[in-house]
Amino acid sequence: MSATKKISVILPAFNEEQSIGLVLDDLPKERLHQIIVVDNRSTDATAEVARQHGATVVSEPRRGYGSACLRGIAALDPPDIVVFLDADYSDYPEEIDLLVKPIEANEQDFVLGSRMILKESRKALLPQARYGNQLAVFLIRLFFGYRFTDLGPFRAIRYASLMEIGMRDTNFGWTVEMQIKVVKKKLRILEVPVRYRWRVGVSKITGTVSGTFKAGTKIIYTIFKYLLT
Repeated sequence: MSATKKISVILPAFNEEQSIGLVLDDLPKERLHQIIVVDNRSTDATAEVARQHGATVVSEPRRGYGSACLRGIAALDPPDIVVFLDADYSDYPEEIDLLVKPIEANEQDFVLGSRMILKESRKALLPQARYGNQLAVFLIRLFFGYRFTDLGPFRAIRYASLMEIGMRDTNFGWTVEMQIKVVKKKLRILEVPVRYRWRVGVSKITGTVSGTFKAGTKIIYTIFKYLLT
């Protein structure tokens, strides 16, 4: 990574004490401007472990993935590039370079790490997550004319572009909102294949029936919301 670009990482976290240290240890800390862990009302030692492993920890009392991401954005010392990464160790933090390099080279504004391109990565997704992704990206292609393969959480975006799109969603619609907005703003977009593995612990969303239903409903709602605006 170029030392001339300031890169910040935001990790939303809810009860991830078993995994957050692994994620932070695999990040190339010496190359990063800021690592922010957003403690989303955890009831375990997530915040303490994150501090022990070198992260800046901020608290977001409103539950929701989007709320945590928004809190992380508010805590940024404005960088050049922002990377979003899950705290459950399902992604490979050391692959951050794959997402950041095209932005550093001024070739892209938004780079999405796709879990759907590599066969082994697809296998680590629960069936309901795979099917939900396929439906969502089909609707995005149908209504907005851009072909994504995934709604993956591992993503990088130019800070100026992040400010331009004005993210708002506070929960399950966050990833699809970002992808629709970068398309509507005609930003330069790239998908890159990333590795993916079984997460540490049980998913709070696709690991439960209610979480899967709520997430799926909100994602579909968000797509139609931006179709009409």
